[in-house]
Amino acid sequence: MYMAPSMSPLTLGYSPCPNDCFLFFGLSHSLVEAERFEVRLADVEELNQLALHGVLDVTKISYHAYAHVADRYVMLPSGGALGKGVGPLIVSSEPLADLRGRSVAVPGGLTTARLLLGLSQPDDIEYRELRYDLIMPAVAAGEVDAGLIIHESRFTYQEHGLLKHLDLGEWWERTTGKLLPLGGIAARRSLGAERLTLLDSAIRASLDFAYCHPDQVEPYVAAHAQEMSAAVRQQHIDLYVNGYSRDLGREGREAVAELFGRAERRGLIPRPAAALFACRPELR
Repeated sequence: MYMAPSMSPLTLGYSPCPNDCFLFFGLSHSLVEAERFEVRLADVEELNQLALHGVLDVTKISYHAYAHVADRYVMLPSGGALGKGVGPLIVSSEPLADLRGRSVAVPGGLTTARLLLGLSQPDDIEYRELRYDLIMPAVAAGEVDAGLIIHESRFTYQEHGLLKHLDLGEWWERTTGKLLPLGGIAARRSLGAERLTLLDSAIRASLDFAYCHPDQVEPYVAAHAQEMSAAVRQQHIDLYVNGYSRDLGREGREAVAELFGRAERRGLIPRPAAALFACRPELR
């Protein structure tokens, strides 16, 4: 384990969502070999903003936000949320022909969901930023014409009487033929190659621990899931924690390159000047 006796804990940020709590339980509870961590739980957009201001050493981050901080942070191969069928949804309370001139609630300006909306929809949408769990109630109450929902909301929107206008994951897969990259784990480049490699190994070990000890992890997941049912919690984990969470691999890297390339051409993100991913020793 790489840790000098006087080394301060690294600050680690992740969301209280079931997938993150499942993945990071072993790491945050010192059940795998790793450095010490000072954990901060926050909504994904708050984590994006913290990274934008350089507050955290290691953090879950949206790929949209990562494009803006890639000069200071590097993405680790493990811990990410990407795959097929994982996309955000646009929902409304009544059928809509399109979103032109409509008001749409979005879960933060730096979420990947927001970037996908910008790539797929007209430019004349009126965006209103809300915390992700407030979007469905706002749509149901008629405060906005539509809402961009993420996380567990994709499993519960019908309970609010809402209709699916568009699955942005399906749109992305149909348009590009690629996986959909939502977010990953970014770490300060200044930590250096050796510590970054050990961090990546620790995250994979934490994921392995969760799969081997689900009964031990479940109370922690449930404690941070508010009123989410056990069935929805498991759906959430099964969808967002998958083989690409252990290693995004070539397919994952190609998907990120596709996302960034399209967004750069539309002027939605800056062109990252540094390599996007930390490289595992076996890949060098």
